[in-house]
Amino acid sequence: MSQPKTMPASSTKRPPRTLAGSPSPAQDGTRAAAIASYETALHLMQQGKYDLAHAAFDKMLLSSPAELAERIRMYINACLLQIKRDAATFASPEERYDYAISLLNDGKYPDAREQFKQILAEHPAADYAFYGLAVLASMTGDSHECLDHLTNAIQYNPRNRIQARSDSDFQDMADDPRFTELLYPEV
Repeated sequence: MSQPKTMPASSTKRPPRTLAGSPSPAQDGTRAAAIASYETALHLMQQGKYDLAHAAFDKMLLSSPAELAERIRMYINACLLQIKRDAATFASPEERYDYAISLLNDGKYPDAREQFKQILAEHPAADYAFYGLAVLASMTGDSHECLDHLTNAIQYNPRNRIQARSDSDFQDMADDPRFTELLYPEV
């Protein structure tokens, strides 16, 4: 009769062995999470949300795989440079206006809007900021907002009426009777 085989004392249950250098399933999960966080931070950066991207990169730097650490540091520096650039200081509201117009021309409408509103927060009667917001609203197809801002610009400086008559940025408003009435009240 054969005796039942017994397991040697040294063969208790152990976690499965992995090849040297091969990640365990837990390490794979951690690495996948790090890569997902990395991609999210990159997406934030591409959207121009540098402060959020910086926070995301900074958070993942402590636990990131070594192969991502140097690249994460590079992106952190890029975010900090962009944040510093975005926090530009201006010697006058006119300089801020010029900057806002450059943003507008580059298609960075939310940033341009923010700059125009900053001018108005500091100088509530800045007709040129209202005019800039009117141009922005015209370019983005918001006719009601365009008319409101252009009305304010004209109230603070009647010469804005003449300027708007020949401004090609208002070409999409040309067929709106309210726009015509605002620019040509004498007719």
